Amino acid sequence: MAKLKVLCARSMNVAVDALATRFARESGHATDIMFGTVGALAAKLAAGETADVLILGAPAIAMMADEGDLIAGSDRPVAQTSIGMCIRDGAAAPDISTPDAFRRTLEDARVIALSDPAVGGSAGTYLVGLWERMGLTAAIDRKATLQKSGAEVARRVAEGSADLGLTLIGEIVTVPGARVVGKLPPPLGLDTVYAAGVPAASSDPAAAKAFIAALTAPGPREVWTTAGFEPAQ
Repeated sequence: MAKLKVLCARSMNVAVDALATRFARESGHATDIMFGTVGALAAKLAAGETADVLILGAPAIAMMADEGDLIAGSDRPVAQTSIGMCIRDGAAAPDISTPDAFRRTLEDARVIALSDPAVGGSAGTYLVGLWERMGLTAAIDRKATLQKSGAEVARRVAEGSADLGLTLIGEIVTVPGARVVGKLPPPLGLDTVYAAGVPAASSDPAAAKAFIAALTAPGPREVWTTAGFEPAQ
C-alpha cells in the first residue's frame, strides 16, 4: 500500500485530516500531510519540494495544470471557504450586513486580530488590499494585532485580548470560544476555492487520484460544512 505525501493549505487541516483517516481505513493507503499557508507551500514547491498530492488555491493548481506540472485531468476543485468576522462566544454580534455597517464595526473596535500578511496566507494578504481600498489602512494599523495563523486570530478573540478577528471561516470554527459573525458583506468579501491535483512526479498516481476522489465524493459533505467549508461545485 502507498504512503502519499500531501501538501495542503493550512485552513483545511480539520476536514482533510478527518477524510485522510477515513481514506486510510477504507483503502489501506496512508498519508503524510504537510499543512502550510498557500504562500509557504508555493515557496517549497519552487525550491524543489515534491509531493504525491497538492491541495492549494484553485488559481495555483490551474496554473500548474496549464504548465504541465500535473498529470493531465487530475486537477479537481475540492472546497471553498470565505473570509469572515469572529467574536467571543457570548458577545453581542456587531452589524456587518452592509459595507457601511462593516466600516463602523471596524472603527468602533478597540483591538482587531488579523493574520500577518507576511506569513503568506490568503486572508491576511487580501485584507491588506481591502483596507487600502476602504481608506482604512492607518486606522486598522493602530488597532491590529497580527497573528501567525487564522487559528491564532480566533484564539486572541476567544481569550478576550481582541474585540474581533478577521480570517478564513474554515480556521475560525476550529477554535473553541470563538463564534463566526458572518462573511464580509458584498462586494467586500472573498471566497477562496481550493483545488487538488496530482504532480507529474507523483510516486503513486493511482493512489493519489483515489485520495482526491475521497476528498470530493458526495458523502463527506458534513465533514466539510462542520469545518467551515462548502464542497466545491
